[in-house]
Amino acid sequence: MERVFNFSAGPAAIAQSILEKARDELVCYRDKGMSVMEMSHRSPMFEEILADTVAVFKNLMGVPDGYDVLFLQGGATQQFSAVPLNLWAGRGKADYVDSGNFAHLAAEEAKRYGTVKITASSREDNYTYVPDVDRISWSEDADYVHITTNNTIYGTRYGTLPNTGKTPLVADMSSNILSEPYDVSKFGVIYAGAQKNIGPAGLCVVVARHDLLGRANPLCPKLLNWEDQQKNDGMVNTPNTFGIYMAKLGFEWLKGLGGVPAVYEQNKAKAALLYDFLDNSKLFKGTAQREHRSLMNVTFVTGNKDADEAFVKYAAAHGLVNLKGHRNVGGMRASIYNAMPVEGARKLVDVMKAFERIEN
Repeated sequence: MERVFNFSAGPAAIAQSILEKARDELVCYRDKGMSVMEMSHRSPMFEEILADTVAVFKNLMGVPDGYDVLFLQGGATQQFSAVPLNLWAGRGKADYVDSGNFAHLAAEEAKRYGTVKITASSREDNYTYVPDVDRISWSEDADYVHITTNNTIYGTRYGTLPNTGKTPLVADMSSNILSEPYDVSKFGVIYAGAQKNIGPAGLCVVVARHDLLGRANPLCPKLLNWEDQQKNDGMVNTPNTFGIYMAKLGFEWLKGLGGVPAVYEQNKAKAALLYDFLDNSKLFKGTAQREHRSLMNVTFVTGNKDADEAFVKYAAAHGLVNLKGHRNVGGMRASIYNAMPVEGARKLVDVMKAFERIEN
């Protein structure tokens, strides 16, 4: 069967060349006589894979000295708990910007462990925009500020990062990590689930400034304790070895494209194709406010639920799948992560044009 264009929000599309390399090495990794899935995580074979994975990720992200990179289990949602448990150093206070579903869930989880101040929110407007960070008054006694850089469900992103002064900025980058350049030095902590721009689900990368380690709440479980994980190379327990290997293949693929700057240009081109069509369509319209539109998740509707459902089926019949929008937004969502080629965006526009002619 011919491969389709998969617009899933996550687990998301993985480049075919990555899948083919994993297939070729599945039974026997290089000259090691076994699959990566069979390797001991303490063996020199896997230690080399882990070291290479960390090194190429640091290169792609431009991670400066003074930061630790960990590949952990549990996805980004587990870090909703790990962030406050690691960073509340006595005061137990943090500022959260509520800009989307996962930002909201992160704040709700943090409330279990201390005091959370919602400094700004777009919840009442169904998260169609990101609050203006230049107008936010940050708490002087907060241990950290938390944001979600891209909102998968609602199709919005931060165009400008907040200036939090000496207060560490913590960012959930699950749905746009490695899709555009970021200055890592502006963050205290970055974390991201793997299943959108890195690889298969079940893995989470954490980038933490070294001076922020060692502040964990005494009740912090050792699997969530970044300092414990850092001292053990992320192997307090058996890590997701195959997930780490797949991430390595993904990072190497991205480096081969020219790295983050190169894929950023592709991502802007894909998004422009879709948004330009939506802005001129008589049937479809985008749901996110224009100045806050995501480069990764394009959300749109027809205004008629029956037409939305008909389009999703029509698109699937033409090889474009997983376009149904999240229930909180409805309509459609085209997730155009790094692995989605420009050709996929072009075909989606062509199919939308054809459907629009049918409806009119």
